[in-house]
Amino acid sequence: MINREEIIKSIEKYKIVVILRGLTQKQLIDVVDAMIKGGIKFVEITFDQSGKISNETTADNIRALKNNFSDKAHIGAGTVMTEAQVEIAYKAGAEFIISPDCDERVIHKTRELGMISIPGAFTPTEVANAYRFGADFVKLFPATSIGPAYIKAIKAPLSHIKLLAVGGINESNMSEYLKAGISGFGVGSCIVNKKMLDQNDWSGITELSKKYVNALK
Repeated sequence: MINREEIIKSIEKYKIVVILRGLTQKQLIDVVDAMIKGGIKFVEITFDQSGKISNETTADNIRALKNNFSDKAHIGAGTVMTEAQVEIAYKAGAEFIISPDCDERVIHKTRELGMISIPGAFTPTEVANAYRFGADFVKLFPATSIGPAYIKAIKAPLSHIKLLAVGGINESNMSEYLKAGISGFGVGSCIVNKKMLDQNDWSGITELSKKYVNALK
């Protein structure tokens, strides 16, 4: 059973969700282990909408991370765009669902299965609709295209909606987004550094993770 309230509070506390895209299962296990050592508590495994990586492979990857790290980190699914993918992620053990868009059917299915819903939005109307449909957090994407000032303006009338900033987030700009009222971040290649991956430099990824975690203090 997924403890929704505990996960929501943990996202607000730890703030960083690392996006993992296009990695092999071996890489995923190694990189998540390295990030956990650096203080990361949330990771999302993305579905590949191009079809190059099958939904079944994504489910296997989520399952493998749950089997290895369920007591150390929360594992979710990203780039989820259909109700079928919500169900696949749920059966694999995902605890939260993140999407690039705001689809009422995906949100309802996520909530029906007891998971945390984090759809994507860009405008105030999209943000408000996502919340009405049942979103627990709304992912503002791409965040750096709008900047902290935009987020501060949105939070004035929509202060009751928890927002995550995703897209272009790094250790040097997180503080400005926090001041603007953001509840957390989605971070990808800044922590999942390609050069470090290619060199199996897991200690380097641990240090990057620490740097981002410390930037929140």
